Amino acid sequence: MELVIDTGGTIRCVYSEMIDLAELGKLTIRRASHVEPDASGKWWADMAPVHGPMLGPFKGRHNALAAEREWIEASLV
Repeated sequence: MELVIDTGGTIRCVYSEMIDLAELGKLTIRRASHVEPDASGKWWADMAPVHGPMLGPFKGRHNALAAEREWIEASLV
């Protein structure tokens, strides 16, 4: 699990229960995207909740989820 800590002490990460994040302070958890299929069965990762792009189309949901995670992790730094 990768934690990014800015100079003000704010920690950002992709949520996981790997560690108890509440131990680090007050949590604010929000969606980074919406991964959904379109009418033709192709998958998209809509990064609009974090002011990002629409990623896709992808053949499978797992591909969209991988692209979502890659985009989020690249945006954390």
